[in-house]
Amino acid sequence: MAPKKVLLLCGDYMEDYEAMVPFQALQAYGVSVDAACPGKKAGDSCRTAVHQGIGHQTYAESRGHNFALNASFDEVNINVYDGLVIPGGRAPEYLAMDEKVLDLVRKFSDAKKPIASVCHGQLILAAAGVVQNRKCTAYPAVKPVLVAAGAKWEEADTMDKCTVDGNLVTAVAYDAHPEFISLFVKALGGSVTGSNKRILFLCGDYMEDYEVMVPFQSLQALGCHVDAVCPDKGAGEKCPTAIHDFEGDQTYSEKPGHDFALTASFDNVDASSYDALVIPGGRAPEYLALNDKVISLVKGFMDKAKPVASICHGQQILSAAGVLQGRKCTAYPAVKLNVVLGGATWLEPNPIDRCFTDGNLVTGAAWPGHPEFISQLMALLGIKKELHLGIACV
Repeated sequence: MAPKKVLLLCGDYMEDYEAMVPFQALQAYGVSVDAACPGKKAGDSCRTAVHQGIGHQTYAESRGHNFALNASFDEVNINVYDGLVIPGGRAPEYLAMDEKVLDLVRKFSDAKKPIASVCHGQLILAAAGVVQNRKCTAYPAVKPVLVAAGAKWEEADTMDKCTVDGNLVTAVAYDAHPEFISLFVKALGGSVTGSNKRILFLCGDYMEDYEVMVPFQSLQALGCHVDAVCPDKGAGEKCPTAIHDFEGDQTYSEKPGHDFALTASFDNVDASSYDALVIPGGRAPEYLALNDKVISLVKGFMDKAKPVASICHGQQILSAAGVLQGRKCTAYPAVKLNVVLGGATWLEPNPIDRCFTDGNLVTGAAWPGHPEFISQLMALLGIKKELHLGIACV
């Protein structure tokens, strides 16, 4: 199978997760992804929106990360792409009025190339006239438009519902990403074999938003069982996250991110039942590093030489646990002091998306490195990519 290439259709105030999670997950699996936005070129950015329900009649919105484009919309040639991904958020409501966008979507549809659209992205499908007599789901508020456009509406009992009709994959919201991404990969012609790997995420309040959700859902999409725990919290409770971004200041800015739902209780976790540990960055590690139970957990994984993947400020925990002695390690540059004093050989993250594997340890500097970070963890877990896209778990 030849390497696959897909297009991500972007716009200002698309939903933050709904752009970045499929963008980086697909790259981690070996798929090339171009992100383009009408009126913008490669190197420009789109602002994103954080959408989530917090108890009101509709979802709340706040500012997300700035999403960097890597392709110019006016130079897009549909013939070089194998599929199309359409994020939701607020961008689709105005992209649905752009004739160039609608023409692009029609061309993908006419060519029977896979199209994966989530949440409000289906507004674009309706405007392009490609949902007539097609089974389709979406965020509930999009139902009237889809019905009027002739779609066969699939009611969503939960926010993680997906629907497939031929080359069309639709999903309700970012909760559905694991199945949504897996179905899209299959529609591209890839094979994804479910994994029995069990992976534990060490979470805390104000961990970085992308650094928990992108690897979490990327691994779920491979069929792995993934649990997220936080000291002093139980399954179903949430951790607020932080959006760390670069906006022209001397250091990163911080904005509130999504609330991340935990899946298990920290106190009841049997670490021996997991095959790997993932440590997100953000602000959580600086206080989690003071927790004796956290330190014991990390030492247990490292002593047994199980894969441990830590990114950005997560290495503050590794240093505090005393597991970096004699290791080669990178991290966010400001964490270099922790790494060096912890006895590791510092590996310069240049460029910032560099990641490194040393034995059972994968370290990365920041969320732009997620594709490599996830890919290297997959290698340690024995999750093999075949023919550039086919993925088998062993």
